[in-house]
Amino acid sequence: MIIPVRCMTCGKVIGQEWETFREKIKKGENPKKALDEAGLERYCCRAVFIGHKDLIQGMNRFI
Repeated sequence: MIIPVRCMTCGKVIGQEWETFREKIKKGENPKKALDEAGLERYCCRAVFIGHKDLIQGMNRFI
């Protein structure tokens, strides 16, 4: 639901890049280019960003 602070596989800190990545994707930028600019080179870190589904807005109605 919430982007993890660290990559679960390699342990690299990735949480601070999520907002920037999400804004670039909303503007229509290529995801590969956005991940490269964020400094995410390992495929495990990229998979966390590409596979993330933001569910926090849907969960708010149950809180």
